[in-house]
Amino acid sequence: MNLDTPAGPVLYLSGVTVTFDGFRALDSLSLLVEPGELRCIIGPNGAGKTTLMDVITGRTRPDVGDVQYGEANDLTRMSEAEIVHAGIGRKFQKPTIFRAHTVFENLELALKMDKRVVPTLRARLTPEQEARIDEALGLIGLRGKARTLADLLSHGEKQWLEIGMLLVQEPGLLLLDEPVAGMSDEETARTGELLRSLTGKHSLVVVEHDVHFVDSIARKVTVLHEGRVLAEGPMDVIREDPRVIDVYLGR
Repeated sequence: MNLDTPAGPVLYLSGVTVTFDGFRALDSLSLLVEPGELRCIIGPNGAGKTTLMDVITGRTRPDVGDVQYGEANDLTRMSEAEIVHAGIGRKFQKPTIFRAHTVFENLELALKMDKRVVPTLRARLTPEQEARIDEALGLIGLRGKARTLADLLSHGEKQWLEIGMLLVQEPGLLLLDEPVAGMSDEETARTGELLRSLTGKHSLVVVEHDVHFVDSIARKVTVLHEGRVLAEGPMDVIREDPRVIDVYLGR
C-alpha cells in the first residue's frame, strides 16, 4: 500500500526514548523522513539503530515520544501486523525466504500473506497480482530465475528476492537492515542501483555499516550515537564532521 502524504513527512519521530534495564537505547531521538526519500542510518554498534527500527515496526514500545507514519497512523498504538498492513515493510539482515519454493512462489506467498489469509499456492492469481509479481521480478533482476528454487540463489539474489517479497505488498516505507552485508562488489553495486530505482515511489530507510555503499546511494545520512542523532546531512558533510570521525569513521 503506497501512502499518499503530500502534506507532511512519511515518517516522524519526536522525543523517542527507549530504556532497557536502565540503559537508554534511544534518548529523546527525533527523526523526519520525507515521502520518496532514501535515508541512510549509520553509527557505531550500540548507537540505537536496531532499536529505532524496532520502534517503527512495533516490536519495541517507546517509554515516551511520538512515532507517526503519515498523518493518520500513530505507530505506538498499533500492533506489528497493523503496521505492516498500513504500509511499512522491513527486511532483516538475514534473508527470510521460503527456500524450498521457487522465486515466483516466494513472491506469490508474500503477496497473499499481505491479504492476511493463510498462505496458499492453490488460489488462482488475478491479472493484477500477476502483473505485480512480474514488476517485482523485473525490479530485482530475477525474471530469468522465476522458476528457480530460492535455495539455489546466490547470497545477493536471496537478498533481492526478500526485497521483492516486500515490494509485492506495495509498502509506502521500506526499512532495510544491512542490505549489502556479505555481498560481492558486483552484488553491492546492483543493490545500490535497485534501491535508487525504488526511491520516489517508496520511502526507504537503510541501516548500513558499509560507508562506501552509503556514499553511493544516500543524499541524506543520519548518524546515531548513544541513542541520539549526532549529525545529519549529505555524506560529504558527514564525512568531515569531527564528532562523526571521533565516534565512528576514525581518522
